[in-house]
Amino acid sequence: MALLSRLFGSNDATNPQTDADRHAVSVFLQGCSIEVMPRTAAKIEDFKAILAPGTRVYIAHIEGTPIEEMVETAKRLSNDGFDVMPHFPARIIADAAMLEDWINRYQGEAGVDQALLLAGGVDKPHGTLASSMDLMETGLFGKKGFKRLHVAGHPEGNKDIDPDGSDKNVTDALRWKQKFAETSDADMALATQFCFEAGPVIEWAERLRSEGITIPIHIGVAGPAKLQTMIKFAIACGVGPSLRVLQRRAADATKLLLPFTPDEFVTDLARYKVANPDFNISHVHFFPLGGIGKSAEWINEKRD
Repeated sequence: MALLSRLFGSNDATNPQTDADRHAVSVFLQGCSIEVMPRTAAKIEDFKAILAPGTRVYIAHIEGTPIEEMVETAKRLSNDGFDVMPHFPARIIADAAMLEDWINRYQGEAGVDQALLLAGGVDKPHGTLASSMDLMETGLFGKKGFKRLHVAGHPEGNKDIDPDGSDKNVTDALRWKQKFAETSDADMALATQFCFEAGPVIEWAERLRSEGITIPIHIGVAGPAKLQTMIKFAIACGVGPSLRVLQRRAADATKLLLPFTPDEFVTDLARYKVANPDFNISHVHFFPLGGIGKSAEWINEKRD
């Protein structure tokens, strides 16, 4: 947080959120997206009652989830007027024929024309596809007229991709994706893992831009959840140095049972965006770790 502290001061009890901060956060949250899974979506009686019209809803595809459940969830959300963006995890897609079948199902049954392309959370590919680059190289998304493609971003690195703790392979892949974006008709963005500390995220985003990687960034934010839940997901998902924010919170017994919210993280990013309008983080993407309803309630309160 050193960078943000120098620029704006710490967002704590001695420096409470101002009216300007609240306005900045409201603006920063416009066009935000949220992630669901078929089983979590099934628990929501009416998405239209909790999400703004046209919200982009990602549908996470976990290994073992039948494509029929994914498509049915996409169809429901699309019929409710939301922009649907299903995950396409390369390592659970056997080959280009299966990929084309999935695309055809999403298009034909749910009108989908956008996708998040990623390697996926399995160690061994089920077939010939192993990365988002493999998916893009099939040419199928362009052939099928997809208007928007998102790929993964890693502000804190990814030890599965760079076991040595660097970000060399991740950055090389981003350079490849930047070139693809420059020749593709699809709008592209980097959708990142959730983080908890704004300073390192800002430094990462600014470094990418200085290296010519200008794909817009949709920063991952963990929605409100119990601290224990947040820590569990953070460890499971490989959150890096910003995990210390949660660890400091856990060390304070008076805060241990209170829900953890993304107020400080989002406020710091929104402040920076106001001071630096060309900042490459353009949108916020929510992981509803404490439940879709809780995240939607927080978003609506802050955006209003």
